[in-house]
Amino acid sequence: MPCRSLSNCIFFWTLFISFLTTSLVPAASDRGGRKIVHVLEDETGEVIVQTAPGIVTTHRGGTIILPCRYHYEESGEEPGPIRIKWSKISDQNSFIDVLVSLGKERRIFGPFKNRASLQENGPGDASLVIHNVTLEDYGRYECEVTNELEDDTGMVKLDLEGVIFPYHTRLGRYSMNFHQALQACKEQDGILASYDQLHEAWLSGLDWCNAGWLQDGSVQYPISKPRDECGKKDTPTGVRNYGYRHKDNERYDAFCFTSSLNGKVYFLKTYRKMSFPEAAKACEDKGDSLAKVGQLYAAWKLQLLDRCEAGWLGDGSVRYPIVNPRTRCGGSEPGVRYLGFPSKKYKLFGVYCYRGAKEKEPQETIKVDTNNMKNSQV
Repeated sequence: MPCRSLSNCIFFWTLFISFLTTSLVPAASDRGGRKIVHVLEDETGEVIVQTAPGIVTTHRGGTIILPCRYHYEESGEEPGPIRIKWSKISDQNSFIDVLVSLGKERRIFGPFKNRASLQENGPGDASLVIHNVTLEDYGRYECEVTNELEDDTGMVKLDLEGVIFPYHTRLGRYSMNFHQALQACKEQDGILASYDQLHEAWLSGLDWCNAGWLQDGSVQYPISKPRDECGKKDTPTGVRNYGYRHKDNERYDAFCFTSSLNGKVYFLKTYRKMSFPEAAKACEDKGDSLAKVGQLYAAWKLQLLDRCEAGWLGDGSVRYPIVNPRTRCGGSEPGVRYLGFPSKKYKLFGVYCYRGAKEKEPQETIKVDTNNMKNSQV
């Protein structure tokens, strides 16, 4: 099949040379005619994922397939069982077990129980299927395939559609150590953001002058509009980095990340303004709960919630979401407006409630035809 472009020619030629080097040279003479296992990888070390090598994207609550395919060279001997192991790689480069398979035996670990399985769409398919994806599933995964004495690995990154939101508690700016920041994001329907997520948000225009904890224990903040109060006006734009800080003793804000909602945030129409306790009861009377900060951000970013009325949220703060900026709605940029943490006695605001969706039947998983990966070798 002719190459359509120079870049395609280089990619397939490099992959072909790599295939010859790893598969043919050491096979029969050096390894006693055993079956040799290889995870299909390109020159970057990423698992070949048909149209988007090395990265797949989904949303919270979705079903995703992390592609991984192996091939082997048959010998005259009876083939031994193939061991497949999937692990999640943390920011500290430690490995968290997800699934181990040996022959027909399967073992699934921790939070992946009842959610993870192998696709097994034909011989050589080691792809991992994850149902009901959570925020914590975000990150890098390793597929390891072992045949007795031989093994090889490939890596794929699971990304989530979502939104970054800066956060501090009622105690004010720079009041949380790392562990408190982790908990604060969790309580607001989020997780601590990764550097990649913060960098992507900065590329999309996020500008925030308060430094915050990230998932890896570093403290950073994104600047799109340099100014004297945020590291001097004549400095370049970018994500400013304070480095890795002491997780127990030092205190900063947090950059949280959240994804799509399994429900709906709405502004409750009432005849009068309410105090915080009244707002909480008003949502409860509807069978719902006060919206969390992360839920409001997700509704604004992903469901385009636009409301020029300030309302109580579950943490005691008052905010409102603006998709289409207009006069008397808090400025010329879209975003979630923040009015602070007023006294809960003040009857000055409305309320944003959250209604969870009813349980749905699990969606059918669409199988990835990993057999097509074979055609990408040459």
